[in-house]
Amino acid sequence: MQDEVLILGGGVAGCAASIALARKGRSVTLIEREPTPRHKVCGEFLSGEALEDLHALGINVASLGAVPIDYVRLAAAGRAVEAPLPFPAASLTRKALDTALIAAAIAAGVRVKRGRGVQSLNRKTTNLWQATLDDGTSYEAPTAFLATGKHDLRGHGRPKDPHQWVAFKTYYRLSAVQTADLADASELTLYSGGYGGIQRVEDGVTNFCCVVQRRYFARSGLRWEGLLAKMQQDCPHLAMRLDGAEPLLDKPIAITHIPYGYIRRTTEDGLYCIGDQAAVIPSFTGDGISVALHTARRAATAYLAGEPAPVLQTRLRSAMLPQMRLAEIAAGGLNNALARAVLPFCLSVWPGAMRVTARLTRVTQPAAVAPQVFAN
Repeated sequence: MQDEVLILGGGVAGCAASIALARKGRSVTLIEREPTPRHKVCGEFLSGEALEDLHALGINVASLGAVPIDYVRLAAAGRAVEAPLPFPAASLTRKALDTALIAAAIAAGVRVKRGRGVQSLNRKTTNLWQATLDDGTSYEAPTAFLATGKHDLRGHGRPKDPHQWVAFKTYYRLSAVQTADLADASELTLYSGGYGGIQRVEDGVTNFCCVVQRRYFARSGLRWEGLLAKMQQDCPHLAMRLDGAEPLLDKPIAITHIPYGYIRRTTEDGLYCIGDQAAVIPSFTGDGISVALHTARRAATAYLAGEPAPVLQTRLRSAMLPQMRLAEIAAGGLNNALARAVLPFCLSVWPGAMRVTARLTRVTQPAAVAPQVFAN
């Protein structure tokens, strides 16, 4: 089966690109390995840039139950400080967001193939890509978009994660007191080997997502219960927040070997790499969904304008490198023991530092690629 464009991966980036291309009259097939949207390891933070792009795609996050986020709160060394965010933000589960994006893709005319994993993506001819699925069927197209998130395809892998990060995500129903105290803030909690984020999402549920180095997890006995206890010991604020909380998942969702700081240098002609396949920004910035949308929009714009994939990938790298490196420095600083000890004091004197960091680690939106490509 052959189309103009083949998109591998039906997450935020893949769906956004497919919608943009289908609305411009292109024939698109999107392949997603999961039969239905599900919960994913994600902080589920929607920055101002992400909200703009989603609005252009026709996704009304408020109607999906998204919770407004107005403050960022940092908890470390037994103290917590907060500052207002310098941009509008919201929080929504990936399951709800992905459901809405898949529906929008289908409505735009995208042919969606769900419940089948891609085993390989290879050149069939010089001008034709072929994706072979786990059931033996294949799809062909002159152009492919690689949007498989944190999962790599054989032959299209990224460098291994030297820090061996392990990420966990689960949901809680907080006590009434803790829900009111958390309010409209996104809380960052710091530990000796990582950091976590906690914020409300729709339906009275709270998302807790954390990223720790494997050696920290090992010191916890390589068990979630031990890790959670250690994080609460390292950050009493988290223990207070989860006091009386009801766990909503039997066990957390987990993912390993996340190559934070990765930015793709180049790609093959006719293969546009988007989302985490283009860049993996440290989770603490809350910019992952924005990066997915940003790279999808720029790739769709490039394709429609006839800009080759290798040229676009180089442009993306140049545009995103400053924010990515700053995010790495900030994330590394938060995991420094001395920094964790003095940071609450420093921020109590100058809480604007959090606002500055939040603004500087955003993925910028060049005027040349404004969100019009996402519009109906």
